[in-house]
Amino acid sequence: MEPVEIQIGFDPRLHLFLGSTRRAAGAKVRCDGVSSLGHLIEPLGAPLTEVGALRVGGRPVAAAHVPSAGERIEVDAVRLPQRPPHAGVPPRFLLDIHLGTLARRMRLLGLDAAYENPDIGDGALAAKSAAEQRIMLSRDRGLLRRRELFAGAFVYSHRPAQQLDEVLTRFVPPLAPWTRCTACNGELRQAAKEAVRGRVPSGTQRTYETFAECSACGHTYWRGAHAERLDAIVQHALRHMKDAESAANAAA
Repeated sequence: MEPVEIQIGFDPRLHLFLGSTRRAAGAKVRCDGVSSLGHLIEPLGAPLTEVGALRVGGRPVAAAHVPSAGERIEVDAVRLPQRPPHAGVPPRFLLDIHLGTLARRMRLLGLDAAYENPDIGDGALAAKSAAEQRIMLSRDRGLLRRRELFAGAFVYSHRPAQQLDEVLTRFVPPLAPWTRCTACNGELRQAAKEAVRGRVPSGTQRTYETFAECSACGHTYWRGAHAERLDAIVQHALRHMKDAESAANAAA
């Protein structure tokens, strides 16, 4: 096939991923005439995880569409909130090595957030995402372009507090604070005071009455010196979720 020239315009929310020459509406692009839109868009910079609706001359098309000469392509950003891949099933997440603080905050809210440390590499992360049907969260565009991923999402902010807000706004997942181990992602269960004797400092056992332990790793929890800071994170998340749910309902 002879190369063809098309025009392509990206939603401004995708400009972060594009070179300056690709940001103008109707920028001209030459393609081979046989590759699909999906294979064309990613080399231009935008991971498909961040791409929403595609249109040719205002008509919706799939990522498998093969552009013809002269077509004008419009590329939208993913629509928010993004529904989980399986309707009615809470999303499960996988975070890369650079998002450890975000993983712990997500677990604090009861979200199923797997995290591998030490780093197991992009290939193994993508395979884990596929095998366990987890949404890959990453700031690594290359990782998010791996075809074997079950699903993925780019994390835009560098700051954990804003990263958490991003995840809550994008997926509006159901929250269950204080139900997961922030160390390993296991589920927490109530532990009797006598059952934790010898596993917590003697002063802690005398001072506190309520304990929990991880059903997976056995880590013991109680309301210690960091309780107020963690409470603030939880309360902010609950307020943020309420606003996100209201926005989602208004847009529906």
